[in-house]
Amino acid sequence: MARIIGGLGSPHAPSIGALIDAGDWDHPDWLPLMQGYRPMQRWLAARRPDAAILIYNDHVTSFFFDRYPTFALGVAAEHPIADEGFGPRPLPPVRGDADFAWHMAHALVEDGFDITVCQEMPLDHGALTPISALWPGREVQPELGWPTAILPLAVNVLQFPIPTPRRLWQLGGALRRAVEAYPRDYDVVVLGTGGLSHQLHGERFGFKNEAWDQEFLDRLEHDPQSLAALRVQDYVERSGVEGAEEIMWLAMRAALPERVRRVHRNYHGPLHTGFAQILFEDPSLAPILDTPPRVAQ
Repeated sequence: MARIIGGLGSPHAPSIGALIDAGDWDHPDWLPLMQGYRPMQRWLAARRPDAAILIYNDHVTSFFFDRYPTFALGVAAEHPIADEGFGPRPLPPVRGDADFAWHMAHALVEDGFDITVCQEMPLDHGALTPISALWPGREVQPELGWPTAILPLAVNVLQFPIPTPRRLWQLGGALRRAVEAYPRDYDVVVLGTGGLSHQLHGERFGFKNEAWDQEFLDRLEHDPQSLAALRVQDYVERSGVEGAEEIMWLAMRAALPERVRRVHRNYHGPLHTGFAQILFEDPSLAPILDTPPRVAQ
């Protein structure tokens, strides 16, 4: 039987991808953040999941505001690298698993999620930044390919009305049920992406709220349903309009058991965005890494 063994949270800012492509992991302004990926990389290398469900948002690359789906699932065996205006990143096409993806599509619809099913969905920085940070080296040696199949699940957090935090919580539960119904012996991780607090336009341009970011991470671990009970407006007020990306982390958390083991947590906010990394695992698994302190504040 398939199972979800862990959940990861990561930012997806394009600036992080640019550092990776330049090989600048030790840039002094970004070092506390980039170091935060190292425990996650070691954990993934040790656990070797068969697939990662990637919850992200498309930045008007595959979808435009004239037709922007609430939930879109990529079911292809391979996902192209999108050109966001500067040429595609030097990464190999992202490996999928069509059999698993189609199973998830059918299971989600049967569970009440009327998703858009995409047989071709180029991936932009919303997806590529986290996977290139968690499985690095493909920007240097694209022939390596990707060690884990990626199932991209795009969520509309850009054009209102966006789904409620409660709906993302329900999505996480549906993902867990769908995975557990997959008949193969298959280990899956769920990856929630996006910045924490940030707003990149309007009167509150540059808004960042570290106090809320830390509270969000605390509650995500210990009291996630209280986050699901908030309104989208609450997230906008506390974390900025773009900070509504936090609801994608809720789906990751809801796909995990009620109690989780927190393996890693890190926070860094060098510019206009609160960046965080977190790693939870199923506590029934034998630990493989010592739980480290937060890398940076």
